[in-house]
Amino acid sequence: MPSALVLSLLNSVPVQSWTFGGEDVIRIGRATDNHVVLFSAVVSRHHAQLQWSEENGWQLQNISPNGTYLDGTAIKEVAVTDGMVIRLATSGPKIQIKVNVGLGEAG
Repeated sequence: MPSALVLSLLNSVPVQSWTFGGEDVIRIGRATDNHVVLFSAVVSRHHAQLQWSEENGWQLQNISPNGTYLDGTAIKEVAVTDGMVIRLATSGPKIQIKVNVGLGEAG
């Protein structure tokens, strides 16, 4: 079973959070069919996704031509680590990912 995740949109401090428990795939983008919908011109309709597998845990995948960045470096796919902060496009929103957060702890 996938571990619980909390995604927090950052602007110096968290401004919005989404909590997930039980999903195998979490999609992020501008389109309304995503789990996390962000209204930013630099965010693609389907920008990135988090995918769970029993053997690898959570993996973050870029699916946008605008790129997804970790520590200023463009990524295609990386293992998710607790507390990591990603940026959607070079100047887009930042999202912090917390892993194994109890569902009662989300805000």
